Amino acid sequence: MRPRNLLYAQSGGVTAVINATAAAVIAAARRSRRIGKIFGARNGILGALREELHDTSRLQSGELKALAWTPGGVFGSCRVKLKDPEQDRATYERLLQVFAAHDIGYFLYNGGNDSADTALKIARFAKQSGYPLVCVAIPKTVDNDLEGTDSCPGFGSVAKYIATSVREAALDVQAMAETSTKVFVIEVMGRHTGWIAAAAGLAGNGRDEAPHLILFPERPFAEEAFFEAVKSTVARLGHCVVVVSEGLRDGNGRFLAETGHKDAFGHAQLGGAGQVIAELVRGRLGLKVHWALPDYLQRSARHLASRTDLEQARAVGEAAVRFALAGMNGQMPGIERLSDRPYRWRIVPVPLEKVANREKKLPAAFLRRDGFGISAKARAYLAPLIEGEAYPPFRDGLPDYRSFRLPLARKKLKAWEEA
Repeated sequence: MRPRNLLYAQSGGVTAVINATAAAVIAAARRSRRIGKIFGARNGILGALREELHDTSRLQSGELKALAWTPGGVFGSCRVKLKDPEQDRATYERLLQVFAAHDIGYFLYNGGNDSADTALKIARFAKQSGYPLVCVAIPKTVDNDLEGTDSCPGFGSVAKYIATSVREAALDVQAMAETSTKVFVIEVMGRHTGWIAAAAGLAGNGRDEAPHLILFPERPFAEEAFFEAVKSTVARLGHCVVVVSEGLRDGNGRFLAETGHKDAFGHAQLGGAGQVIAELVRGRLGLKVHWALPDYLQRSARHLASRTDLEQARAVGEAAVRFALAGMNGQMPGIERLSDRPYRWRIVPVPLEKVANREKKLPAAFLRRDGFGISAKARAYLAPLIEGEAYPPFRDGLPDYRSFRLPLARKKLKAWEEA
């Protein structure tokens, strides 16, 4: 069997460890005689459509190692959701033309549930068209909301960063509460699911340790109960630390901080749930409030990555190459948990039909009885995911992150006419 080329692409929001997955894919693919060239699409599926394919052959072994500790996305990413082939056949035909021009036999798409949907659509279209392609999705999302996998690479590191930040900021607030801020609000990512907000709960144990209150997307905002909880916490401790998920909704199911705009995936753009909560507390209780929005900081903090997360990011990359070589079309390497203590896990194949366009919600059993914190079950699930440190090397006092300038393969087709 002659070698065929492999195309890897990144999609959606990047993470602290997605480049570790990329490095693992490249390294594993290089070990196989059945894989020829290894390309990386520039800016996700857009790069495939535009025939902008980075040639990874220039990456030396030392650079691959450095890539694994560098945040961001080495090839660039995008937020593009493909329509169904019935609605936009030309786009899928263009993809197959690019694949054929560069003899792509393996396509690995690293992203979340929308990316799994894209991978599934391409896999089905290629099969129906008679084009020999093995399409594998690789899990990645800080939101931890993919079905079919116990945890998602990228989540463990953002969880570690948020829990650490909440613990550190809480000590600051506690020290200043007598004459300064009484309530500190931090807004974390999580459009529809509260996994990151829940991870903040690892910062403390018991109601007297921060975060004192967590507001989850899975529970409608109970305004009166929240104000009473803030008042009682401040009365008891002198201060209160609140974690808010960006996707917090009111009793009617509306986002508290919806801007009215939508992103390329058709999702409502959010921003400012923490500010809304801070202003409500200030106006209703008259307390001095400060709020913070870590935003991109939480997903790019490679300097505080979880070793567990890094290991899993590498494992799914290596497994994706194995799946591709085994002809496992339309599959995703998922993480199956075998035990909490000791923490044990393995990689298993998951059909993309069970992943695409689905969201794994935070289980009700993971919430504290009053809805403002996490349960012991949540703590048992979350704790292993932030274990271990995986520091990048430092140089002159800063992380030694690299820039990778990879050449693009020569184009063989006419330019794609974007709609």
